[in-house]
Amino acid sequence: MPNSVMSLDIQPGKVYAELQLPLNELELAFGHQVNQHPENLVSRLSPELKSYLIVHIHPVSKDGKPWTVSVEDLFVQKIPASASGPYFELHAKVVMTPSEGETTREFDLNYDVIMHQVVTHFALISVQQDWEAGLYGEKPVELGVISFDIRSNKIFPFKVNLETGGIWNGFKQTVVLGMHHIAEGTDHLLFLLVLLLPAPLLVNRRRWGTFGGWRYSWIRLLKIVTAFTIGHSVTLIAGALGLFTFPSQLVEIVIAFSIIISAIHAFRPIFSGKEAVVAVGFGLIHGMAFAGTLVSLNLDIFHLGLSILGFNLGIELMQLFVIAAVFPWLIILSRSKFYSVIRISGAVFSALAASGWMVERITENSNFITVQTQRIVGHAPWLIALLAVAAVASLSTNFISKLHRKKEYPEVAEL
Repeated sequence: MPNSVMSLDIQPGKVYAELQLPLNELELAFGHQVNQHPENLVSRLSPELKSYLIVHIHPVSKDGKPWTVSVEDLFVQKIPASASGPYFELHAKVVMTPSEGETTREFDLNYDVIMHQVVTHFALISVQQDWEAGLYGEKPVELGVISFDIRSNKIFPFKVNLETGGIWNGFKQTVVLGMHHIAEGTDHLLFLLVLLLPAPLLVNRRRWGTFGGWRYSWIRLLKIVTAFTIGHSVTLIAGALGLFTFPSQLVEIVIAFSIIISAIHAFRPIFSGKEAVVAVGFGLIHGMAFAGTLVSLNLDIFHLGLSILGFNLGIELMQLFVIAAVFPWLIILSRSKFYSVIRISGAVFSALAASGWMVERITENSNFITVQTQRIVGHAPWLIALLAVAAVASLSTNFISKLHRKKEYPEVAEL
């Protein structure tokens, strides 16, 4: 029969638990017909269900002090496939709060939901999120099982004793989380990289011209990257603090649109000299997408502030790493006559990829372009290596060409 699941979110001052309770088992213990017409169960029996859960969940601190328990939300979900066929589950969001000064990392969980009547039932306990240990839901940690002990005819308290955590562990992991987020956020990196494609070039008669020099290139890079950082940092902070809420689908669509605009600019200058302004503007949009990750952590203001700092630092570190791996080769290649092929190819690929993402985000269905884009992006290290080889070949060709000129025209070389 389906078992119950309790997923814990360990916060410094509270423990959030999400329960998944199969209705066919809950009905045997709760005493109401909860498995009939489950679509309106919450509207029919919400107060009774909340009271039932509070009666059967009793966490206590290691010194025996009881915690307060409240139920925030209830909803029903259909589980379409299982060994015994489809069934419905009640999901409950429970908040467990210890007395002031008590730790949330070690406590006894007295829990007998369903099991107080159905002795064959059991509950799987896991930690889904633990800020102080640097756990953010990617790989939940299984703690154990709560079940009825037949020999003693009891349900023993489940002892939660987590590894030592701390502020430094939590902060360090938010840096890693930010790095992973930008590394996996192909659209964010592609916007920035395609904006940097024409950065080393001068504008000549509303077209991209020749190489503008090393100092010119690095200054433009610094302006664009700084502007993008300022833009996404503002909305990241505002969104994470709950000052604004952003419709995620619209944000993702606008992010794809920002890549198309940058691709057009890489093909033909449409806002030459104003790249930093554009980077700030679209950076504000990209920051809205970043904020969603931190909002889901459900932290208090102090730990949220540390998470914002660490997450943003991680984003910048990964962003700088990618730029350092790509931009020097772009500068070298921009001095060659073949750079226009690289620039236009990059612009076309970016525009196609962004168009595919835009359609996907509007229709909420993947398409041929997005699938192929993902495959190509999977070979990004090889593409960067190819770019480096082309840059080295370009330098070698220029060096050999200078040697030939020096041999054939020594007086010119001397001058």
